[in-house]
Amino acid sequence: MKIINTQDKNFENEFQEILGRAKVDIKKVSSIVNGIIDEIIEDGDKAVSSHISKFDNWTPLSESDLFVDIKDMETAYNNIDSELRDSLHLAHDRIKTYHEKQLPKSWIDFEDNGTILGQKVTSVDRAGLYIPGGKAAYPSSLLMNAIPAQVAGVEEIVVCTPTPDNEPNELLLAACHLCGIKTVMKVGGASAIAAMAYGTQTLKKVDVITGPGNIFVATAKKLVFGEVNIDMIAGPSEIGILADETAKPNYLAIDLLSQAEHDEMASSILITTDENIAKETSIEVDNYLAKLSRSEIAQKSIDERGCIIIAQNMDEAIDLMNDIAPEHLEVMTASPFDLLAQIKHAGAIFLGQNTPEPIGDYIAGPNHTLPTGGTAKFYSPLNVENFMKKSSIISFSQKAINEIGNECALLADTEGLTAHAESVRVRLGK
Repeated sequence: MKIINTQDKNFENEFQEILGRAKVDIKKVSSIVNGIIDEIIEDGDKAVSSHISKFDNWTPLSESDLFVDIKDMETAYNNIDSELRDSLHLAHDRIKTYHEKQLPKSWIDFEDNGTILGQKVTSVDRAGLYIPGGKAAYPSSLLMNAIPAQVAGVEEIVVCTPTPDNEPNELLLAACHLCGIKTVMKVGGASAIAAMAYGTQTLKKVDVITGPGNIFVATAKKLVFGEVNIDMIAGPSEIGILADETAKPNYLAIDLLSQAEHDEMASSILITTDENIAKETSIEVDNYLAKLSRSEIAQKSIDERGCIIIAQNMDEAIDLMNDIAPEHLEVMTASPFDLLAQIKHAGAIFLGQNTPEPIGDYIAGPNHTLPTGGTAKFYSPLNVENFMKKSSIISFSQKAINEIGNECALLADTEGLTAHAESVRVRLGK
């Protein structure tokens, strides 16, 4: 694994490459995605069927073929191993408990002059969840997207997921049954995003779309934003680790690889203050690689997007990591909580030697749908508020408008909006 030092002459150039790790040429796929969206808008289910035939190697014969039968979800749930079912339930309950703590509250405030101001929080009516397929299926992503929507109070939830060869992932179907999902459309990619955003003959349009995906999914989400709301534009998975001399190289290595095995474009970055830790971790990465079921994917990720940085001290290490703003950040130091106040930008922060990133992927409770590619500087993890919106509440008494109406009208006058000003003045009790 590549090791660089902040004192190297070429360090700044190499670090800029790390900061640009998520840059992809969306222009190259935008025309393709726009074409897919236009076909869905124009032809609806017919276009969906055509895209399934083209991309997933099977052809729906009827409208009902586009959807997973509810009975198949129940059967999948009943057929999974009891131990696995218990694990699924444990994850479900922990995720639900965590997200229930996020619920924002409506509020109302009364002023002495009769002014009433407040905020009303309500859920969206319909949410669309995109759950990836292809290289791997992610039932955990179904839980992480469906549960906050349900906690928010969304009444209708639809799921889109690709089903190559018309073979849905059984554990995904089991997770859908556990969450009470009734509508699962068997389509992926930009076609799925367009179908949820604009609707088809059999699928009503949604209000918000959440869930990760490849460059085509990300581009489609960007293009339909405004027609619907979206959670974020997510890219390949990534991990950053801060480590001092107390860290265990084998822990560091396998945690770096836990992201590298996701995707060839995933990035794994360790910043340590200890040169020996850097060298030993690099060796451990090589030792583990040969044992992984997805070793080829992980190897390419490590070779092309993996890096170990040796920093001069922990303050420098943290500054560099804040610039990187990783999706997942592990803090493997003697006193990780002492560093928490200095960490400004990360999707999720894992503190201590016994808190590996996969704990957050599956069962800790916080959401694993996280900002990537440095967008943790301005995006938050998926949460219940992604499925909610706020309305302002305003009510003035005669006394209240008398007190501040002239000032309001004056401000309207300065903007040249005479009807605005007059609508206030006609109400002044003078």
